[in-house]
Amino acid sequence: MRVPRQRFSSGTPWEDRVGYARAVRSGRFVWISGTTATGPDGRFVGGSAYDQTKRAIDNIERALAAVGASLADVVRTRLYVADISEWSEIGRAHAERFSEIRPATAMVQVAGLLDPAMRVEIEVDAVIERPRTVSKRAGSRGRSPARRR
Repeated sequence: MRVPRQRFSSGTPWEDRVGYARAVRSGRFVWISGTTATGPDGRFVGGSAYDQTKRAIDNIERALAAVGASLADVVRTRLYVADISEWSEIGRAHAERFSEIRPATAMVQVAGLLDPAMRVEIEVDAVIERPRTVSKRAGSRGRSPARRR
């Protein structure tokens, strides 16, 4: 049986031009396309590397919510940066939102992003966890909670 796909478009002009969705959910899995600092109208909003990272993560959070997920479901982030010397600012903004979640991540300098004013672009993979119950026996021995099937 084929799992239906759910898609979300944020309205940026690049989505239609290039032919992609901001977010795609298939079952419990969610993929967020490269996301930058765009405003509600879909246009790029400048600022420092820190500010752009914060805005991109806010946009990612909205895309996740649109397909029934949240930042807590994120298992991996990929940060593409125009200037690796700004890693500390970018990393600080990332840590402010993900320090408790601790996804796997990579930060890579690229030759350039779509707009020369862009300093960071972020991709995200998420897995929506099933509800969990804790068995008394497993809990007393320090084991992971049992998952409902």
